[in-house]
Amino acid sequence: MATPSPAKSMGDPGITPLSPTHILKDSEENEPPRHHFVVVVAIDFGTTSSGYAYAFTKEPECIHTMRRWEGGDPGVSNQKTPTTILLTPDKKFHSFGYAARDFYHDLDPTESKQWLYLEKFKMKLHTTANLSIDTDLHAANGKKVKALDIFAYALAFFKEQALKELSDQAGAEFDNADVRWVITVPAIWKMPAKQFMREAAYKAALVTRENPDQLIIALEPEAASIYCRKLRLHQMVDLGSKTALNGYSPTDNAGVGMTQGDRYVVVDCGGGTVDLTVHQIRLPEGHLKELYKASGGPYGSIGIDYEFEKLLCKIFGQDFIDQFKIKRPAAWVDLMIAFESRKRAATPDRSNPLNINLPFSFIDYYKKFRGHSVEHALRKSNVDFVKWSSQGMLRMSPDAMNALFKPTIDHIIQHLTELFDRPEVTDIKFLFLVGGFAESPLLQQAVQNMLQGRSRIIIPHDVGLTILKGAVLFGLDPSIIKVRRSPLTYGVGVLNRFVEGKHPPEKMLVKDGMRWCTDVFDTFISADQSVALGETVKRSYTPAKPSQQVIVIHVYCSEKESVTFITDPGVRKCGSLKLDVSGTESPAARREIQTLMQFGDTEIRAMAVDVATSRTVKASIDFLGQ
Repeated sequence: MATPSPAKSMGDPGITPLSPTHILKDSEENEPPRHHFVVVVAIDFGTTSSGYAYAFTKEPECIHTMRRWEGGDPGVSNQKTPTTILLTPDKKFHSFGYAARDFYHDLDPTESKQWLYLEKFKMKLHTTANLSIDTDLHAANGKKVKALDIFAYALAFFKEQALKELSDQAGAEFDNADVRWVITVPAIWKMPAKQFMREAAYKAALVTRENPDQLIIALEPEAASIYCRKLRLHQMVDLGSKTALNGYSPTDNAGVGMTQGDRYVVVDCGGGTVDLTVHQIRLPEGHLKELYKASGGPYGSIGIDYEFEKLLCKIFGQDFIDQFKIKRPAAWVDLMIAFESRKRAATPDRSNPLNINLPFSFIDYYKKFRGHSVEHALRKSNVDFVKWSSQGMLRMSPDAMNALFKPTIDHIIQHLTELFDRPEVTDIKFLFLVGGFAESPLLQQAVQNMLQGRSRIIIPHDVGLTILKGAVLFGLDPSIIKVRRSPLTYGVGVLNRFVEGKHPPEKMLVKDGMRWCTDVFDTFISADQSVALGETVKRSYTPAKPSQQVIVIHVYCSEKESVTFITDPGVRKCGSLKLDVSGTESPAARREIQTLMQFGDTEIRAMAVDVATSRTVKASIDFLGQ
């Protein structure tokens, strides 16, 4: 049974195509006057750690990374701060980052149960299938909070920190109106997640809805790509030679010459996701062109934390671990911090074991819970490679630690292998490994083994800050990315004249003696099609019923490249344009309604114009279905 036709059920007479397509390049004269920002501030809102960087438009070469944070962890560089947030028992913002973690840790256990502590919450935007403004997150104590509030609190925190630092530098109050904000998101995020970030920024008063262009949502691997392209030779390590590249003048760009037409892959390995993008350089300006749509998946370094948790469940029992996390949330956080620093010590050729400190309350609570000791549990469990050391530590053999990395690294390698097998992805000169997880020697070795010398593997020195710095460069010149691949197919629902034999009979609708085929998907752009930045696709429609007073145009999207009907599986409505033409006459026999969609930015804008009266309605495509 076909899905009932929306057109029939809504009694909405709909629109029908009037003309062949024309693509409009945005001409210069209808560009709005650009606001001149004094500074660009980029926020890298990561799964595991976050930070900001900025540059003044007068000195674009000079990128400042934020002040050092207090309270860094041993063995972890603290240019960024952990993405952790603490709310008071009545759900008010208390602190962010190290400050949140330390305060939460110092609370009395009875008190800490009332406080709401959240970490690694960014992944929720990627994993939630039907993300909306009302999506919830769970704090460490199990209580629910609105995701939008948490993201807005975090952005407001960065806004306050950055403005404070800028004001201190300027010696006067710095005005938010002079700041262009850039927030980075994974390229593989679906549109609802990207829009969610923008909504959180509105809520945090980073920018207002009236001035949306003050905020750019940048894609993480694109930002990394922009930065990598500008790398000087002394700023990176070539895995082939394992030393900083020399023998070339240190002022050359990466490149031993990145030249016209060079193709390269950026592998952005973060805490939550791994994003792969394929770019080509187009000279003379050195603009970037995306050759294949972004791909990747939730294969970030927190996958290793999950494996560690699974290992603990195997040794101590899932029931105990679940209870321990709720009853001693601060001690659980401590245990994961201890694991984090050992995780960074894992290398392919390590021979001595890694010791992980078990918090006293873990040992104590386990004894109460089970009636026997942690040591007993380790002896009894048939987990090889993990022993109890007399100093009260878990002693893991290097093999055991490497086994925790394996599932995540296997996913990444499988993905890379598939990418390199694609026909669009040939002659890749460089592979840039960026993001915090790129520092892992285990991952580096796996990528080397997979590539077998097909491309040069380059790792920037400040690999964790690559995205931040690239995002600042992008904010200074957003036109640097010239061609993107559309992640989705977009179109509008229309009525076409019914053609026997071509259209399915259940789609037939008879109106005023005319036979129409309903639910037709009129494609504006297909998934994986190249789109130039700011490219506008224009179509003309006419109301199917001339007397219509209000014309409603529904915009649909799908991940499939070819879509026939809006009722096809996987097609969803992502926007509507309502144009009121009541009380107006159209001189033409058939009223022409022009519909324009502008692509290429991370957001998509749609507009409908009644040609006779110049009445216009604009809409941002809404992927959150509010």
